Amino acid sequence: MCCGSNLRFGPTMLEARLFLLFLALCFAARPSFSRAPYAMRISCGARTDVSSAPSNTRWHKDFAYTGGIPANANFTSFISPKLSTLRYFPFNEGPENCYNINRVPHGHYLVRIYFGLLAEPSFDNEPLFDVSVEGTLIYSLPSGWSNHDDEQAYVEALIFLKDGTASLCFHSTGHGDPAILAIEILQIDNRAYYFGKGYGQGTILRTDRRFSCGSQRPKFGADYSADRWGGDRFWNSLPTFGQGSDRIISTQKKITQTSQAPNFYPEALYLNALVSTDAQPELAYTMEVEPTRNYSLWLHFAEIDPSVTGAGQRVFDILINGDVMFKDVDIVSMAGGVNSALVLNTTVVVSGRSLTIALHPKKGNHAIICGIELLELVLAESKTSPDEIKALQKLKTALGLPLRVGWNGDPCVPKQHPWSGVDCQYDRNISKYVIDGIGLDNQGLKGFLPNDISKLSHLLSINLSGNSLSGVIPSSLGSVTRLEILDISFNSFNGSIPESLGQLTTLRILDLNGNSLSGRVPAALGGRLLHGASFNFTDNSGLCGIPGLPPCGTHLSAGAKIGIGFGACIAFLLLAVCLTCWWKRRQNILRAQRISARDAPYAKARTHFNRDVQMTRNHSHEHSRTAAENGPSLLA
Repeated sequence: MCCGSNLRFGPTMLEARLFLLFLALCFAARPSFSRAPYAMRISCGARTDVSSAPSNTRWHKDFAYTGGIPANANFTSFISPKLSTLRYFPFNEGPENCYNINRVPHGHYLVRIYFGLLAEPSFDNEPLFDVSVEGTLIYSLPSGWSNHDDEQAYVEALIFLKDGTASLCFHSTGHGDPAILAIEILQIDNRAYYFGKGYGQGTILRTDRRFSCGSQRPKFGADYSADRWGGDRFWNSLPTFGQGSDRIISTQKKITQTSQAPNFYPEALYLNALVSTDAQPELAYTMEVEPTRNYSLWLHFAEIDPSVTGAGQRVFDILINGDVMFKDVDIVSMAGGVNSALVLNTTVVVSGRSLTIALHPKKGNHAIICGIELLELVLAESKTSPDEIKALQKLKTALGLPLRVGWNGDPCVPKQHPWSGVDCQYDRNISKYVIDGIGLDNQGLKGFLPNDISKLSHLLSINLSGNSLSGVIPSSLGSVTRLEILDISFNSFNGSIPESLGQLTTLRILDLNGNSLSGRVPAALGGRLLHGASFNFTDNSGLCGIPGLPPCGTHLSAGAKIGIGFGACIAFLLLAVCLTCWWKRRQNILRAQRISARDAPYAKARTHFNRDVQMTRNHSHEHSRTAAENGPSLLA
């Protein structure tokens, strides 16, 4: 470490400042493993946190990560942790099922998935399924895997997780139900297993096998007291290459250059070794591999043979499938001394089904090796645009997709297992997959079309015919400008056809047959019929406005019907008010008439009295006037 360098303290301020700067650089260069690595271990199907023997490893309960069904577990291998539960995924719950683990810090991880069994397997019920990590298919369980008591009990991959989540998916192939015993997500150094060009750029390393040569018992890193930044790797034992070709040697001396960044190989790995014999000086080991794959090969050496004391005493070439990959390997010279670790790495392109490692002695007549690691280089799939995944999830909820359809994980990758009813296209502009087709016809759906369907802006076709979808056609569909085919026939959509659909200039097939739509067909859609588009509006009793449909004079749109109904209600209220006023006025008149009739005798008698008085007055007046007129005559 640079902070341990010899320093001379000077009296000047400049020297003091330089020293402080030096200390700052030292601490800034401290590796990330100065803190404890992130570790998430899940006991699948467990309802509480549990610990497993013999190392008392802590496993988190399995809660809210996925679907499936918890059950009791049968052990598949001595390698598997001794846990009593698992989680399995029946095929009727969908072909794709995923563990989605959030809040995973950005970094490099060893991800390990242990397989489980519900019952003793047979040829008919042995679960055979595919495993993907972050959308990339990394492993397919081979037939008979449950009968092998070795690394086939789990799959392991080294991967960079960059978006705060880890998605581990299991894809049913129809042969048995996937069953998962446990999951480990263990952070390792960011430079671990650096293999050169292309490292960390879209490449996943899947562990094919690890061997501790000359060891009698397989062990995990924890059994070796290894540094946790190594990811607790499993090292299988390889006591011999076979056919009397080698012998085991071991040492109790300390091995230097081990447990160092970035790979943190345990010291115990180099305490044993296989050495070739006088009868067969060349060491050779052949492994069966998958053809046409690329592999990262890591070979481990330490000169622990007491008969070799210096450089030049043991020199050998390393051949891979007959080709010299490393020439004149001198462990003492290259490692810096005896009892010092040396690790060699190369990338191997395998065309056949076998990989042979041969160590051919050139000096010393014997070859030696401590360990072998083989990791497959898997090209990571480009994932689907996150915005489109969110839109599909909302569409899944709105349509009420049954469990059997699935729609878990990434809709487009792995390419061997796309979502049912989803068509994908790779967009080079964003280096992501996008959705260009939805085909869910005759699926018994009973939901509705959400406005969020417009966020699937790359859609070319939508076929939701033959379901029981209801509600209105969302006007937001008019913003899916690439849409060429829209078939929602034989559903229960109602309301009018949105005017926005007329903006879809690329639309060539539109089938709205067999719904409950009403109102005027947008004029722009009618005009498209003149340019060879195939539109079907039949069996919608309320539609009008284009040839083949009733004229809109006899069939009002939904808006017009609402307006007429509202006007009729207002007219009825006004009529009711008028009738009420007229009725009250009529009642007042009748009441007045009844009062007049009751007072009639009194009014009549009074009238006669007034008339008699008037007549008496008139008679007296006439009599006085006559006497006055006749008076003078009488006197004369």
